[in-house]
Amino acid sequence: MFDIFFPDRYVASTYVIDFERLFKQGYRGLVFDIDNTLVPHGEPADERAVRLFERLKKIGFSCCLISNNQEPRVKKFNEKIQVAYVYNAHKPSTKNYRKAMEIMGTDTDTTVFVGDQLFTDVWGAKRTGMASILVKPIHPKEEIQIVLKRYLEKIVLFFYKRSLTREKKVEKRRHLL
Repeated sequence: MFDIFFPDRYVASTYVIDFERLFKQGYRGLVFDIDNTLVPHGEPADERAVRLFERLKKIGFSCCLISNNQEPRVKKFNEKIQVAYVYNAHKPSTKNYRKAMEIMGTDTDTTVFVGDQLFTDVWGAKRTGMASILVKPIHPKEEIQIVLKRYLEKIVLFFYKRSLTREKKVEKRRHLL
């Protein structure tokens, strides 16, 4: 029922993702949300974000930022990062997820989306057909409409975690046979 919102992976932070492993698995494009995924809401790119994108470029990834924010916000964040970006993306609409892949020269099989919200970031990626990684929000201070969505996300995440537990039990049984 809620599985249309389930991410492919759920991790504590963007900064703990094993990007080298993703590259070895054949992924070549990374699409990122900005606020509460890479930095606290409204903040410029910090040193950690700058180092991350330097590392990703060195690995060989193409990267694109996709944000529902207006261009001044996205452009300001991108000053130190210097990757492609799409602003005013209207996530979860699939149009700009596709545009990001077009910019990077990737497709749904070689692109991963990383974001902190189920109902915009993850759902849009799933609707587009690309892999998604949900990260925990960096900072609790958020706009009221996001705070309200977080309550609903907790319900979906409860069922997501429960489904993972069931999958592990089924997998364990398979190894017995």
